[in-house]
Amino acid sequence: MSASCFDREDETFIVLVNDEEQYSIWPHWKAVPAGWRAIDGVKGDKPTVLAFVERTWTDMRPKSLRDWMAQQEGLPSASAGGNQTPAEATAD
Repeated sequence: MSASCFDREDETFIVLVNDEEQYSIWPHWKAVPAGWRAIDGVKGDKPTVLAFVERTWTDMRPKSLRDWMAQQEGLPSASAGGNQTPAEATAD
């Protein structure tokens, strides 16, 4: 049984990112899958590309969730029981 190309320490990898800003390492010789794009200038052995991913991908939540959560921060919570937002409080 041969080892997967992902398990080989002598493999050259690139880093991919998708529209949700999720990262993956990928063998440089394999076609980039649909929905992913290679990050320019990031190519190397497994420890090198993994270090890039660890430095760069600091929030594991998908982009759509982060965007939704940021949008919600500006709205009163449904369970707030009538609490006002800061803008509403200063408008009185």
